[in-house]
Amino acid sequence: MVVSESISVMLLTYDSWRTFTTRPIPPNTSSEVALNISCDSREAVDAMNHAAAANGGTSDINPVEDFAFMYGRDFADPDGHVWGAKWMNLSAMPAGEGAAPQG
Repeated sequence: MVVSESISVMLLTYDSWRTFTTRPIPPNTSSEVALNISCDSREAVDAMNHAAAANGGTSDINPVEDFAFMYGRDFADPDGHVWGAKWMNLSAMPAGEGAAPQG
């Protein structure tokens, strides 16, 4: 899957993945990493979340993040890997904010 000119993601079957590692494949109810992808708009975040759900994933596994300058939605792929689709308008970020508000 090509995400951008500099980012590609390989989506493999279990049999293919086993040729890359001897480590056990964790159950799809575990979490080992969250992968975030920058999107060009809030609409692109929504579209990615909906596409994941339409293709066997689970949408909105965490609360939607909506801080006006930042918008994000997390989904799980069919194997339980956590992905975050994120949009951020840095010019609208409140002064002094080093990270998004928590809570």
